This record gives sequence, structure tokens and C-alpha cells, in this order.
Amino acid sequence: MLRIGYHASHEQFKPSTLLAYAQRAEQAGFTAVSCSDHFHPWSSQQGESGFAWSWLGAALQATNLPFGVVNAPGQRYHPAIIAQAAATLAELFPERFWIAVGTGQALNEHITGDRWPAKADRNTRLKECVDIIRALWNGETVSHKGLVTVEEATLYTRPAVKPLLFGAAVTSQTAEWVGSWADGLLTISQPKEQLRDVVDAFRRGGGEGKPMSLKVQLSYAQNREAARQGAYEQWRANIFPNAMLTELRTPAQFEMAGALVDRSEIDKMVRISADVNQQIAWLAEDIELGFERLFLHNVNREQPRFIDDFGEKVLPSLLKSA
Repeated sequence: MLRIGYHASHEQFKPSTLLAYAQRAEQAGFTAVSCSDHFHPWSSQQGESGFAWSWLGAALQATNLPFGVVNAPGQRYHPAIIAQAAATLAELFPERFWIAVGTGQALNEHITGDRWPAKADRNTRLKECVDIIRALWNGETVSHKGLVTVEEATLYTRPAVKPLLFGAAVTSQTAEWVGSWADGLLTISQPKEQLRDVVDAFRRGGGEGKPMSLKVQLSYAQNREAARQGAYEQWRANIFPNAMLTELRTPAQFEMAGALVDRSEIDKMVRISADVNQQIAWLAEDIELGFERLFLHNVNREQPRFIDDFGEKVLPSLLKSA
């Protein structure tokens, strides 16, 4: 079943504001919500970074929608703690919570003072974390010594139905690997051929028949120029290749890199249009690629207009044809 969700960006808005937006999205007809899990924003222009796990409990209670979060266990978070946090939300709100896990970014993870590992080591660490989380959800007592350490951990409060555990991937190489162990794929919008490569790789790696979710990065406002300017102000530091996004350490470094970005580069990575029919056409292409869950992230600050207009004009068209 197709779900079209609202993406709650903790880097851009206060938790109280995001809660109101999630409620507004439900009233407008959105059928799910996803959220980010950052310690730092990407830039001072974004300027926020609430704790996603506290917010999720409040947001699940305040709405009837399913929610998910993207998380990087292994450094800032111990996997046993993530297993416990996810299990608690899944017990409180049965079949309404999912988690996607990835290898993270230095922007958030370096705060522990631990060494930021190479990508291959981060992959190995993530897979250890996934295995630990699943074992704890299964009621096992876990001891593990590897890139993470667990000693005699048992999770006593477990949900009747385990939450789905998606793998977060941006590149086709990571997507193929994720296909071998995840319950599904979460990726981000990018040029169509690159996105198709990610989908094909996920299926080739073992993801055939598993659900696929897409975080759609768009900018919608009262006119195209406002949408383009809003995307430039808020998201220009986020359009770089993943290998660069994962290595920069501070918002100030992202701002310095973003200062070199031309507006034409934003056009390639963010779907900028004030035309709802154009937005519908782009989303229809995502559905044709096999995505069953679309989480729409309006990267500028004009959230109420976006929520209301998409609820009135975009969602009915896509959900009716699904």
C-alpha cells in the first residue's frame, strides 16, 4: 500500500513546531511521518537539532500516523540502547514505528571523541549493531566483542510485533549490501538514473520484494523563485557527494563548502517547482520505480503552505491512482 509521508526535519525546526506540523500533515491527508536524528544541524541557517527519540514519543501519542527515524548506532548510540528505545516505542504504539539504520556522519558522531572510522569499518560496525539489535528483540542475552562491545544484555520489554528495520543507503554499492540484511531500503531522491541504479542494486543484493522508502528532497513555495531561494538558503550545504557529507565535522565546515555552491547545482539535487502538477509527475516516477513509501521533505521554511497545498492537490491524485 502506498504511503505518502511528511518528513520532520529536526535540523530546521524546534520540536514543538515540528509536532504541530506533524499534526497538520495528518489533518491534510499525509499517511506517515519520518524524522531525522541529528546532534548538529548542517548549518547555522538551519539552526536546530532536537532529540528525535523524545519527540517521537510525543508525536506518536499526538497523532495516529506511523513514524520512522533514521539512526546511526555504533558510536554516539550504543546498539543495546537503540534496541531498547525502538522496542519501547513499538510496544507503546504497535506497528506504528520503524527504524532505518545507517553508518552516520562525522557531523554527529565525532562528538564522543572516538575515532571516526573508515567507511569499510563503519559498515562492519553497523552490521554488528544490526545483529545485536535483532538478537535483543528476539529475547536473547547478548555478549559481543568486536567493533562494539556488549556484555550480558537482555531486553525485558519487547513488543509483540518487532519494528521493521530498514537499511539507509545513498549509493548503489551500499544499497546492494543493505539488500542482504535489511527489512527494506530507505534512500534519498537524486537524478533519476542514479536513483534507478540504487533500486537495481538493492534488488540485486537480496532486496527483491522488500519495501522501499524514498525521502524526497523538494522545494515548494508560492513561486519558483521563492522555492529556489529557500532551497539555496536552507539546503545548499547538503547536496555534496555522500563521501563528503559523511566526513565534514562541523556546521561551520558545511557552511564554508556551501558558500561555493551555485544555484544551478541546487536544481540538480532538489526538486524545485511551485507547480503541483510538476511535483505530481516527479512523484509518479518514484512510484513507477517501485517506491511504496514517499517521505516528502520541503527543504525551505514554508511548511504550512506546502502541507496544505500538497494535502489538497498532490496526495489525492497519487493515492487515488495507486
